Amino acid sequence: MINHHQHIKYLLTACLLGCVFLLACENDVNDVKAFGKKLPGIEEGKNIESFLSQNGKIGAKLTAPLLLRYQGDSARKTEFPNSLFVEFYDDSMKVESRLSAKYGRYLQNESKVYLRDQVVIYNVKGDTLYCDELFWDQNLAQFYTTTPVTLIQNYPYKQKGRYANGFRSNQDLTDITFFNIQPGSFAIVPDSTFNQ
Repeated sequence: MINHHQHIKYLLTACLLGCVFLLACENDVNDVKAFGKKLPGIEEGKNIESFLSQNGKIGAKLTAPLLLRYQGDSARKTEFPNSLFVEFYDDSMKVESRLSAKYGRYLQNESKVYLRDQVVIYNVKGDTLYCDELFWDQNLAQFYTTTPVTLIQNYPYKQKGRYANGFRSNQDLTDITFFNIQPGSFAIVPDSTFNQ
């Protein structure tokens, strides 16, 4: 025969434990709503080294400490939030120019890279271009911007030269078109008889 007092103890213990479980399972409404929202997948890569090729030829080498690739939205993008560095190669795999920036974003659907924050491009001659914002069109192998740029030429001797509000150039800075050149700016054009 079961002791009546023992049966009441078990029943009372079960009720108390049930109340504890009910109180412990309280959810915040905002947490529940946030849980149900679809978040894009983000892939993360560290110490990235990537070779970029076009038509079977390696054209550039990109290095970056951090890469974030966003999946799930229609404009898939890749970000380099902590800087990036790119070396551009000619057909014989010799470096023809280099680029650095503190931030970059690859727009996959457009085959363009948006760069900002202390963007610097320099070629093997030592010509150096500075700007705050720049686009790199991979299909056309060109740089362009509509923001202020400064070019320091190193050939035939070092000279601080052009200030403009925009430019377009090939990747080795040998064919540059400046827009809205500022008064007082100048460029040094080498004499055709000067030995290179």
